[in-house]
Amino acid sequence: MKVIGLWAMLLILCYALQTSLLTFVNFDGFSANLMLLMTVSISYIRGSKYGVFFGFIAGLLQDSTTGSYFGLAIFSYMTVGLVFGKFSVNLFRDQSLLPVISSIPALALHFAITIVFLFLLGWHVDLIKFLRFDFWPAVIMQIILAWPIHRLVYALNEFSKQRS
Repeated sequence: MKVIGLWAMLLILCYALQTSLLTFVNFDGFSANLMLLMTVSISYIRGSKYGVFFGFIAGLLQDSTTGSYFGLAIFSYMTVGLVFGKFSVNLFRDQSLLPVISSIPALALHFAITIVFLFLLGWHVDLIKFLRFDFWPAVIMQIILAWPIHRLVYALNEFSKQRS
């Protein structure tokens, strides 16, 4: 039971950092998405079931506290957890560089789901402007924070294995 509390505390701590401190370090309104980084790391370490579950919890937390479309972050994070969790079957789970590299396609998948959803709702999205001013600054921030987040998730996973 204490291990679940530690995972919940890590989730809440990363969300608090994402919504408070990282908003001061942003580019054109986009900052690092720690929930996405944690979903990718958990998916690689624990597999697709845990990745989808964590993506659901992280998306639910984000959707319930932001004023955007409810369910969009849930669907996006669950999809990222499923896709990257399926890749974890054939990989060594203690690689540290893989989640750093995977933060780019994870962010691209997250943004693609969001853009398709907005397009289906009738919003006009300028893809060239989006890629130039929004996507690449977010990629840089994701790459910078991917390794520390992965090491934190990996350490908590190792602690969870020892406790059970």
